[in-house]
Amino acid sequence: MADTTYVCALAHVASQWGEDPDLLEAIVSNDDNLTYGSIVSIQIGPDDYIKALTDDGIEELRDMLASARVSVEEWHSFLEDFVAEPDIIARVKDQPLR
Repeated sequence: MADTTYVCALAHVASQWGEDPDLLEAIVSNDDNLTYGSIVSIQIGPDDYIKALTDDGIEELRDMLASARVSVEEWHSFLEDFVAEPDIIARVKDQPLR
């Protein structure tokens, strides 16, 4: 495996994909949801951090979302399993599958 030389901020990934940033944040908030080392915390201030993903993390998250969107039932089940915030679930639950 090659050394990681750059990462993409999670907000940038969400913007590029047209995803709800809070949805992606909720998924990666549990480090166990992606392979170890795929999620990076970047300190941007004394007590402020943002999440970023390596290329492998981006690919893994993309595959995870694609697998979850095979049907409405799978999507709803995925949201219940991976997103703890009811507000986020309500906001993204009825978006069309891609």
